[in-house]
Amino acid sequence: MRAPFRLIAAPLALLGMAAAPPGMDAKNPTCPAQPGWGSTKAMTIVKKKVDGQTVLVADGAIDNGLLPRLSQALAADPDIAELWLRSPGGSAEVGNAAGLLIRKRYPGLVTRVPAGWACFSACNFVFMGGNIRMVDKGGLFMVHMFTHVADRATVKDEIKQDADGAVDMIADIEQSSAILASQDNDFLIRMGVSRKLLTDVMYQQKAVASGEDQSTRRCLTQKELRDYNVVNAE
Repeated sequence: MRAPFRLIAAPLALLGMAAAPPGMDAKNPTCPAQPGWGSTKAMTIVKKKVDGQTVLVADGAIDNGLLPRLSQALAADPDIAELWLRSPGGSAEVGNAAGLLIRKRYPGLVTRVPAGWACFSACNFVFMGGNIRMVDKGGLFMVHMFTHVADRATVKDEIKQDADGAVDMIADIEQSSAILASQDNDFLIRMGVSRKLLTDVMYQQKAVASGEDQSTRRCLTQKELRDYNVVNAE
């Protein structure tokens, strides 16, 4: 059986890891200029003993091959108590699938963002898969609005060269965006997280920086994390 929940104290100190440097991002004033979201390479999953309990430390981008690696790591040891996450994001579909895997197969697993670490974008959905969810003070749960048109230059070029083709492309983007929004909404309902996280926060962010307001990211406060039921343990 998986180990019963017990709070692991001061995780970064026990691992000898430093917190992210202070200083806020001028374009994204709710977030640090250098968020501790770890490696941009494919996510690594390392088992460690911390405060007498077994934890998985997941660090890096959420790549297309993550799901089998995560599944194998969790299945290999029934005593794993927590999954610690540090990630700049990656594949939204894989993040969603990983969160569903955690909730379905490992309902006792704690997901955690330690102090000084950031869980951004697709990482949010992995994190929300935990039945018990914790963001330590100093940890960052960072969200944004998804986009299928990050490369605006390509879209503009398509419009100039082929207006009919551009209309078709925009229609495809609209359909894909609607499907993804529906999937995100369904996911939050299943995970017990308030759908207002989408409408009040995520969907209020710009997908692409433009004009005077260059903000595209939002770091939730501890109060917001509790209010939207993103976290349910301390």
